[in-house]
Amino acid sequence: MTKILSTALTILACALPLLAKADAIQRLHQFTHDAKTLSGAFSQTVYDRKNRKIQDASGEFYFSRPGKFRWVYNKPYEQIIVGNGKKVWLYDADLAQVTEKKMDQAIGESPAALLASSDEIDPRFNLKDIGQNKGLEWLEATPKGKDGTFERVHLGFLGDALQTMELKDNFGQTTLLRFSGLKNNPKLKAELFSFTPPKGVDVLNDQQ
Repeated sequence: MTKILSTALTILACALPLLAKADAIQRLHQFTHDAKTLSGAFSQTVYDRKNRKIQDASGEFYFSRPGKFRWVYNKPYEQIIVGNGKKVWLYDADLAQVTEKKMDQAIGESPAALLASSDEIDPRFNLKDIGQNKGLEWLEATPKGKDGTFERVHLGFLGDALQTMELKDNFGQTTLLRFSGLKNNPKLKAELFSFTPPKGVDVLNDQQ
């Protein structure tokens, strides 16, 4: 789950045919601009490079832009990812381990951090409309930096609502995220976006 954790987060809070490219990019900007806070549930499936399913997971998430998020895996194992705008904590209850990262680091490798960021996405990612499929408008985001853990992210929109994210990482694995129960601009408690490592866990500082 560690690789899934870093890939699926550690994003995640960020038309007419003749205007398809502008509209697809505008959908992402509209999504990150209008939804200052966001909550919902997700299901996650991971496939290997031969398209064989290797993992199912599910949980819930909360975003407060810019830069604050809480991404919780409830099944099959408890894992929590929290960003407060400056730092990101990745907590694995099974391993009794917490990893700390800088927010800028996480944005470069985490779709959850990407989605929680402001609407200034273009400087970090190349955006491209890739048309319609399965009733959704799709956009491809590829990181401009070379240090991230994923090669590209596909985002599927129904209207202005994000429905699906598909991530391909540097190991050839594909992670499919489906969202449900989305609530735009709910009132969220500040403590959702703070984290204190539990007593007795190992804390790894990955802040370069």
